[in-house]
Amino acid sequence: MGLITETNAQYYSGQQAFTTAGGAGPHTFTCTFNTNLIDLPVSNYTITNNGSTIGVAEYSVSENIITITSTLVVGNIVVKLSQSAIDNNYGSYEYISLNDIINNFIVAYIGAGKLIPSAKRTDIMFHAKRGLQEFSYDTLKSIKSQELTIPPSLSIVIPQDYVNYVKCSWIDNAGAKHIIYPTRVTSNPTELPLQDNDGIPSQDSDGENTLANQSLTEEKWKNRSLTTDFQPNDYRDSTNEGLIGQRYGLQPEEAQVNGMFTINERTGTFSFSSDLAGKLIILEYISDGLAVDLDMKLPKMAEQAMYMHIAYSILSGRAGIPEYVVNRFKRDRSSALRNAKIRLSNIKIEEISQVFRNKSKWIKH
Repeated sequence: MGLITETNAQYYSGQQAFTTAGGAGPHTFTCTFNTNLIDLPVSNYTITNNGSTIGVAEYSVSENIITITSTLVVGNIVVKLSQSAIDNNYGSYEYISLNDIINNFIVAYIGAGKLIPSAKRTDIMFHAKRGLQEFSYDTLKSIKSQELTIPPSLSIVIPQDYVNYVKCSWIDNAGAKHIIYPTRVTSNPTELPLQDNDGIPSQDSDGENTLANQSLTEEKWKNRSLTTDFQPNDYRDSTNEGLIGQRYGLQPEEAQVNGMFTINERTGTFSFSSDLAGKLIILEYISDGLAVDLDMKLPKMAEQAMYMHIAYSILSGRAGIPEYVVNRFKRDRSSALRNAKIRLSNIKIEEISQVFRNKSKWIKH
């Protein structure tokens, strides 16, 4: 049996048609989209009967089964996905869902006469989710990106499913990226206790430290001059006796004009230098693959690595399993993960050859 269940119309146009004899309801239609139909409050599809839209009060949806209660006319029923749902479905054959991974593992690795005679589905689900998290950090193509504009406050909120950043770039008028680097020159304090004249933090009526509303360090960094006409107390002034690190010449990480950023853990934001105000940026970051249902899928090229990870995790946590068996699955997991990394690196010999044509260029260190 083939793995493709959608028709060309379902995949490319995002629509599925049914023939109806009309008459009073209820009428039931089963959709076979790879994308689940999402009902109210924001549905990702529309339903029409011979071109006339059927109102949301006239039908219900459960597990991609549509039940229409109103009277229909003879002709066609067309279920049309929204454009965002169609876009999300493109390329879906590249992936396998985490639920299918769990079901396949139970069939292939659990049962009488097998190395794992029994295992709870909840245990398998836990190890599968942990595996997806670990794979997302350094193996899978799990980099997400957001297009944002830096407001006058020079801060943007850390994305909801953020784990770590990959790259931050501002976009010029030609659409090209310019990398923004983090800076070590300043930092964002995590606490802002107020002090008395003796420098001792003061407390409120509950005995907790009284905190300031704004960091003085962040205010000074935000308001610093960006011109080359440095003030005597500016860290970039080469005549300053208190020059940071008593360095000679440029500091490489500062020798660029693309701006800088810091991660403010206290406010949960990325803070940018003032020369980036109003700039369009792209923030690339890593998530863990478990934030939303749409993320809980695995590239098929890493499917075997996930099976080996689950098997090793279950066996290594059980009493009475011989150590040589655990070590065997540990090696199998490592080998399968290495193969997955090689496959997902997507190396093409023609592309490498094109890059190597730069070999005649001088590279200065």
